Amino acid sequence: MDKTGNLPVGPDAAELVKLVMDRLDEEKAEEIVEIDLAGKSDVADSLIIASGRSQRHVGALADKIARALKEVGIGQVKTEGLPACDWVLLDAGDIIVHLFRPEVRDFYNLERIWAPERFKPAE
Repeated sequence: MDKTGNLPVGPDAAELVKLVMDRLDEEKAEEIVEIDLAGKSDVADSLIIASGRSQRHVGALADKIARALKEVGIGQVKTEGLPACDWVLLDAGDIIVHLFRPEVRDFYNLERIWAPERFKPAE
């Protein structure tokens, strides 16, 4: 609680998405995609998927994102996939971030699962 007795208010989902997208861009992540989960999932508001060039790059991206989220008040960022860094998941509550090596991303193809409308055949 703050001095007035209110719970501190952190950034909303849109602000978190912008923060993560900007940081991924700064850190040279590749093929950054944001998928709006409104109406698709009760788990999170947004899903962000990006690729790193190597295991080391994926690990560095995950570290930078986790630190940035903590700096804005997201205390517990749940992380899975370290230290292998083929696929790292960061769960920040309102947003979920998936970071992949390119071939692992191609294998799982999360975009096709969560945003099938992007893959409809042209008519």
